[in-house]
Amino acid sequence: MTTVNPSSRSRPRPLADESAATTVLLASPRSFCAGVHRAIEAVERVLDRATGPVYVRKQIVHNRTVVAELQDRGAIFVDELDEIPDPPAPGAVVVFSAHGVSPAVRAAANGRGLEVVDATCPLVTKVHAEAARFAGRGDTVLLIGHLGHEETDGTLGVAPNSMLLVQNADDVTELDLPEDAQVSYLTQTTLAVDETTDVIDALRKRFPKLAEPPTEDICYATTNRQRAVEAIVRRCDALLVVGSQNSSNSQRLVELARRRGTPHSSSTAPPISTRTGWTRRPRSASRPALRLHPGWLSK
Repeated sequence: MTTVNPSSRSRPRPLADESAATTVLLASPRSFCAGVHRAIEAVERVLDRATGPVYVRKQIVHNRTVVAELQDRGAIFVDELDEIPDPPAPGAVVVFSAHGVSPAVRAAANGRGLEVVDATCPLVTKVHAEAARFAGRGDTVLLIGHLGHEETDGTLGVAPNSMLLVQNADDVTELDLPEDAQVSYLTQTTLAVDETTDVIDALRKRFPKLAEPPTEDICYATTNRQRAVEAIVRRCDALLVVGSQNSSNSQRLVELARRRGTPHSSSTAPPISTRTGWTRRPRSASRPALRLHPGWLSK
């Protein structure tokens, strides 16, 4: 296997022998980001010390391998707090996922007497703080994100009466707001950079007084992985993203590769099977093991 850095941009020459083995390239950087490591370690630490049941609201990260391993250790995953017995068992702990929760969910957990461990990614917490600040001064806050994603739900819940979800540039034209409205925007941290550019451009054209976050909301690790894919798709015929189907990061990388002209792009979760046929089609394939899978999976 070959590890390819984003600075490497030459495309390999076609193989003369059609029966030759597929060359697999590994994108770099890859594997977990700091926020994912932090969230997983939070659950592991709670499991090590807990005297009662350990509940995790939603998947701690969008990775079924990690979730299965934590379940084997005793973690109980729930979609909502009402799945936890009320009153809770002595010593019960609930861990909030890396994607964050709304203030209403946090208040509900405290009201039920649950010990709360917050594993929200610090970058998501930053977006929540910006949402509260913008809404607090009277802005209509537009969140660029995907409907139904846990992170989006949590952020919208920070100021539900002041925030609207915008998924694409078409949504901008349909907003029932005057051009001189006091408007600000934020973004989901796991979006594709080029995916948000068109939306932000549309917002700037429509709202001349648009207020922007002081720093980029899209996670630096998300951006790094996208740049790695931008570089590696120029050297391969197919792209296999090792990541779960419900991972926003995984799906954004697949979409990015397809937009850049690599149609044989898909995501998969372990175990990775060579019987799926993807290894037989291309003569050169890349496999960016994302931050949403541990490094050993790329091996």
